[in-house]
Parts: sequence; structure tokens; C-alpha cells
Amino acid sequence: MAVSVAKSASWPDRLRRSAVILLVAGLVLAALTVLGGLQPSRAIAAFVCIAAAALVPWQVRDPAASRETELGANPVETAAAYAIIAGMPDPNVLLDRAGRVIHLNAAAAQLVPALRKNELAQFALRSPEIVTALREAIATRETRRATYLNHVPVDRWMELIITPVPVPTAFGGIDHCILLTFHDQTPLRRVEEMRADFVANASHELRTPLAALSGFIDTLQGPARDDPGARDRFLGIMHAQATRMARLIDDLLSLSRVELSAHVRPDTLVDLIPIVRQVVDGLEPLAVERQVHIEVALPAMPVMIAGDREELLRLFENLIENALKYGASGGRVVVSSMMDAAPDGVPEFRVAVRDFGPGIAPEHLPRLTERFYRVDVGDSRAQGGTGLGLSLVKHILNRHHGRLLIESEPGQGATFTAGFPLAQAVSPA
Repeated sequence: MAVSVAKSASWPDRLRRSAVILLVAGLVLAALTVLGGLQPSRAIAAFVCIAAAALVPWQVRDPAASRETELGANPVETAAAYAIIAGMPDPNVLLDRAGRVIHLNAAAAQLVPALRKNELAQFALRSPEIVTALREAIATRETRRATYLNHVPVDRWMELIITPVPVPTAFGGIDHCILLTFHDQTPLRRVEEMRADFVANASHELRTPLAALSGFIDTLQGPARDDPGARDRFLGIMHAQATRMARLIDDLLSLSRVELSAHVRPDTLVDLIPIVRQVVDGLEPLAVERQVHIEVALPAMPVMIAGDREELLRLFENLIENALKYGASGGRVVVSSMMDAAPDGVPEFRVAVRDFGPGIAPEHLPRLTERFYRVDVGDSRAQGGTGLGLSLVKHILNRHHGRLLIESEPGQGATFTAGFPLAQAVSPA
């Protein structure tokens, strides 16, 4: 049994409570003194000690009463309950059975700044879906879910799970609190939208050349059966459409392969300079056809990076070929390089491909690396583009821990720069 200090009481109250003890003690000490068994001075000293012990405000704490006091407090308003809610990674809010806020963690306060302790949550959660689900959960004591779009500060798709939580009371009963858990569904929504867009765009891009091939075959089997001139012209168009479809499938397969290995960084050291020169030499016939002069300004010394040679060839082929096709009006393309530092301070080797064509409007720049995104759909298809080239470039650079920089102004051409960390700054796999 533990001893604790009681609340201070008045001296008359203490004297009244101890009167019987003092009376009995006084009679016993007086009797012992009269009978000669105790000296008067010692009897007086003993009485003073007994009186002091009786009058000092000490009392014994009753464990049972202490336990009843602890149980009398609301168990969900304790520090332990608050620590549990605060430690949850998702936004969480604990409400009482009336819907007032008991606890909320920092993530919930950031998501819904209007939430306040001891205030009704429905005043802060103004979405009709949330209010309806919350009322149903309180009334039925069953879990409810609500999905809503949060527009502030940016559009975010959120799912709210409303879970009634039974809590034992001090007298053996059950009370019910409400736990609100918010899940951010925005990444999943975006992935679903990207998948839907990808399927729609891919099917559309494949349908066009297939329809053209089917139509020309029907024409050659019918009205143009005996027309050599029409046959040669249609066969040329069919060849171009088949080439376009083959390139589209090739780009899709390349993109899939890069995405599958996106988490595996290449560990083979390659010299970047011969790769760029090989691509420039291979595209020289296209440059002659488009009447574009390619200027190359690359260092003579090797530049070693950790990379995949075939993917790097594909990367520079896309960048330089795009410059030759869409910037041909400028008459020249410059392929240059420079050493610089990435934002994290790691040494970076950059290869820039600049054209002097019509340039790109600023509103298109953030979306250029999206799949099937085109600034000018008609011109892109006329040039034989698939809309996947820059997306493939971005994924290859991500796998190589590099980055793509795009600069352009209408009428001033465009510059696409691929930055790579140097080999000495890369840990071998």
C-alpha cells in the first residue's frame, strides 16, 4: 500500500477525526503513570508523538479507489491514444460518437487545415460525400468509404475510410469512437489514366496504317488491277505505311524493355564520344536528303560513363533525327558537348543537340516527353514520327541516372541536352 499526501484540511477537522485516538492514548498513558510503570515526562513525550502522528495530514491511498479514478477517465483521451494517432503515416483523425475531433495527426492537419480539436469534423470536411458517409457510420456503426476530389492546393483524389471503434467504459460498457483514415489515390488514378491513354493512342496509331494498307490492297485487287502507274504509286504508299507501323512497334518494344530494366543501372563502362559520332555518320544520308549540315564539336579524349551501348545509340539517334526532321528549315544542326555539375554537385558530361528551326512554344515543353504527345500531329506523322521518341529518351536517361534538358523559343530553334554522370562518380554495380 502506498502513502501519499492528502489535500489540506482545517485543524478542527483533523482534531475531531483524531479525538478518539487521542483520548484513548491519554487514558492509557495516565494509567501507566499512576501505576508507576511510566515516568510522567516520558508519558507526556509519548502523548505528544501520538498526537502529532494523528494530526499530521497523512493518509493511505486506496488502490481500488485509484483504479476507479483511472478508469473513470476517457481511455481515448490519454497520451497513449494521442501517440498512436500521431504515429500513423496516413492522415488520421479520431472523433467521439458525436463527431467531435479528439485527436488528429500532423498529416491530417496539413490535409484539412480547418480541423480543430473538440469541434465537429463535418464543419471542416465540407464534401457532401464525406458528410453523408460520416453520418451513416455514426448511425449504423458500420465502416463507410467515400471518394472525393480535393482541389486545394492541387487536384488530389482521396479515399476516406470511416471506421467505428468500440471503446470500453469504466463501468464495463462499450462506447464508440470514429476513426477517419485518408488515403491518397492520386498516383493510382494517374497510372490508370496513363494506361487508358496509352492503349487508346497505341490502337489509334496502329489502326491508321492498317486501314491504309487494307484500302490500298482492295484498290489494287479491284479498280487498279490493270493500272501499272497506280500500282506503283500505291505500293510506295503501302511501303511507307508498313515502315511507319514497324517503327511504331519497334519503339513500343524498346520502351517496354527500358521500363522493365529501369531499376537496374548499367554497369558497363562505355566511351560516349564514338557512340555520338557513329549516330551522326549513320544519319548523314538523312541530313543530305533534308539539306541540313551537321556540325560536330566533341572532345578528342574519351568520356567514360556507365551505360548500355545499344540504348545510348537509340537515345542519340532520336535526338539528332528529330533535329534533322523538325528543324530542317534552319539548314544546320549542331552537336556539341560540355562539362558541368548536376544540381547535386556530381560532375556531369552533357551532349547538346541544337537545331535552328521553328522552335517550340513554351506551353508544349513540359509535355514533350509524354507518350504519343506531339506539338503538331499532322507534321509529326508526315515526318514518320511515332510520338514515342522523346519518351524513350527520358526513360533511357532515367536508367542511366542522367537527365534531359529542353530549351526552345518560337523562331529560335530548340536545344535538347542529355546529361550523364561521369564514370568515376558512379559506383560499379
